[in-house]
Amino acid sequence: MKKILAFALLLAPIMANAQTALDDWGYNDFTDAEVALGSRSLRDTIGGVVNIILGFLGILTTVAILWGGFNMMTSGGNAEKSEKGKGVVIAGAIGLIIVLTAYAISRFVLSELYSETF
Repeated sequence: MKKILAFALLLAPIMANAQTALDDWGYNDFTDAEVALGSRSLRDTIGGVVNIILGFLGILTTVAILWGGFNMMTSGGNAEKSEKGKGVVIAGAIGLIIVLTAYAISRFVLSELYSETF
């Protein structure tokens, strides 16, 4: 039974035409399709990566503020849980300030580099 199952699994890609001839495996198949892979400059790529990372961190700090607020509202009079939520909100707010400052600094530095190099 195991041999039949192994044989069927090996034959499944061929039956589904999932395998192509080796002639179709070119070095750069996307040039004919006009797909622009790797056409961005290094400075644009670095700027994009920095924006993505800072955007993710901004979302993370916003979620932390919301989580802390949720903990404060659902504390049910428990002072310890309310203080813990307040601490999370304060930490999230400080983190958001740091992320926004980092975004402003990186935007300034990248724009100055762009204007000086090009």
